[in-house]
Amino acid sequence: MTYATDRVHEEIAYIAYHFHWSLEDILDLEHRDRRRYAEQIASLVTRATAER
Repeated sequence: MTYATDRVHEEIAYIAYHFHWSLEDILDLEHRDRRRYAEQIASLVTRATAER
C-alpha cells in the first residue's frame, strides 16, 4: 500500500504550521509518528476552538 503524496504534503504543512518544525525534522519522522502528531494537533485545535 502506498501513501498518497498529497496526503504526505498535507501532514508536513500541518505539522510545520503548528509546531514550526523544519521540513527536514518532519521528514525524519516515521510515517506513523508523523501521522500521530498530525492527529494530536487536530485534537488540540478542536479542543481550543470548543473552549472559545
